[in-house]
Amino acid sequence: MKQGHLHVCLYRPEIPQNTGNIGRLVAGSQCRLHLIRPFAFSTEDKNLRRAGLDYWPYLDLEIHDDIGELLAQHGPRVAFFSARSTRPYTDIPAETDLLVFGQETKGLPRELHETYPDNFYTIPIFHDKVRSLNVANAVSIVLYHQLMKRLGEIR
Repeated sequence: MKQGHLHVCLYRPEIPQNTGNIGRLVAGSQCRLHLIRPFAFSTEDKNLRRAGLDYWPYLDLEIHDDIGELLAQHGPRVAFFSARSTRPYTDIPAETDLLVFGQETKGLPRELHETYPDNFYTIPIFHDKVRSLNVANAVSIVLYHQLMKRLGEIR
């Protein structure tokens, strides 16, 4: 992982293709990917590997049984994402270094919403019939925005 780059966390991911795409994105941006167990597939899943192409060996990956320890390491420098939040991802402070995304079908657990209410953000959706974005797309939007913010390219 390159100094100053970000950590991306997927909480109990369910779709191997999404995780593979996110792994490829995280490897390409020299960030670290954290996966919180249990996930709905094996790390040897062919769909996971196919989506990550031949970049999987370059991925800085940590797998955790519980999210608590990871959150303790990053303290207040964490941002969670939810379609129910009202704060846009563009308001994330530059010093935030952990981006946490929830399950594709359930999002993040209520306990995280209750414990960290000021750390939740959203990506605006402009169509009233669309509930959420694909998690791989959401990670792409937020990760690169946050990287550019850290590099001083945007405010």
